[in-house]
Amino acid sequence: MTIAPAPTREPRGAARRRRRVGARSLLDAIILGLSSGMLLLVVAIGVLVIALPAAVGGMPLTILTGSMSPSLPPGTLVVVRPTPISDIGPGDVLTFQYASGQPTLVTHRVVARAVDTHSDAVTFVTQGDANPRPDDGEVLPVQVRGTVWFAVPLLGWVNQAMSGARGWLVPAIAAALLCYAVWMMVSGLRDRRRPRRPARSVDADDPAVRTDSSV
Repeated sequence: MTIAPAPTREPRGAARRRRRVGARSLLDAIILGLSSGMLLLVVAIGVLVIALPAAVGGMPLTILTGSMSPSLPPGTLVVVRPTPISDIGPGDVLTFQYASGQPTLVTHRVVARAVDTHSDAVTFVTQGDANPRPDDGEVLPVQVRGTVWFAVPLLGWVNQAMSGARGWLVPAIAAALLCYAVWMMVSGLRDRRRPRRPARSVDADDPAVRTDSSV
């Protein structure tokens, strides 16, 4: 007579707990991935809006009108960096004061550069890409704030929303997301290192063991 052990049965509710643990692990992994992605996004925005402009002594600006469409539509973030007057020529996108000494800035393309033969004074003629004619008046060197270094579509709206809170908002969000990501990683490592409960051994004398006799 041979005795074949019956298939072990999971304790009641074990399968349900296992599914619950698996679903929780998947959810934790998704949340960790989203948190890491958000952290990278916030850091990237901080670099584009704060770090890079500061590194070159420039400034981030938001295109608010359609005068430079389609190359720079409204909502585009442009980073303007100082440029020597001698290096500015037709084709460059220039940021300048609308009127000398006034805070209002305009970002238009240089279509002509003129040099006075007597005084060597330089002036620029500008025009928006979407405008049918050049701007009124010539731009003087004292009005120039720089040329567009690079542009990122739609990020200008984020720059506008961050105005006034840029000094603390980005670092605060980045720190919160970083802490959350670290907490999620530590929790995952702790769950992996937690010892598993040993499986219940099967006793041959257990009534649940099925016997099969043969002669």
